[in-house]
Amino acid sequence: MPDSALHRLPDQLRQHLRLVFVGTAASTRSAELGHYYAHPGNRFWRAIHEAGITPRRYQPGEFASLLELGIGFTDLSKSGAGMDHQIAAASIDVPGFRAKIEKCRPKTIAFTSKKAASLFYGRPSRGIALGRQPRDENWPEIFVLPSPSGAASGHWTLQPWRELAAWIAA
Repeated sequence: MPDSALHRLPDQLRQHLRLVFVGTAASTRSAELGHYYAHPGNRFWRAIHEAGITPRRYQPGEFASLLELGIGFTDLSKSGAGMDHQIAAASIDVPGFRAKIEKCRPKTIAFTSKKAASLFYGRPSRGIALGRQPRDENWPEIFVLPSPSGAASGHWTLQPWRELAAWIAA
């Protein structure tokens, strides 16, 4: 199915959020359902609860209610959908993402994969460490998390998610 035929996920952003999760693009399942991290094998919803970011385990269809907790969502590609390697490079909009972040000024942003962070930073993912990134005074705090996708099971650890939870709780 071509990228343009899929429903894209709406941004869940407003000014001064405490945290914005940033993915590369919606998965095919998320695009079909219109919910962030909707695939049953995705660990996102379990991880944010187990790490202490949310008070309970939310379901994908409840993503908009996380705005009440000061948590938002966006992706680097708002028109692409699928696994990272399936996303057309032309659909990645880093300048558009930067403009959104500059407008809403969240306290923290968290990339939900090294791939998303590598696209933002413009360098290979192998050179990007998980966890809190070196501070850039012009940007919110930035964290890079291991992908919660079931396809990335070999690289899964909850520790960077816990580090993020501790940071936003401080």
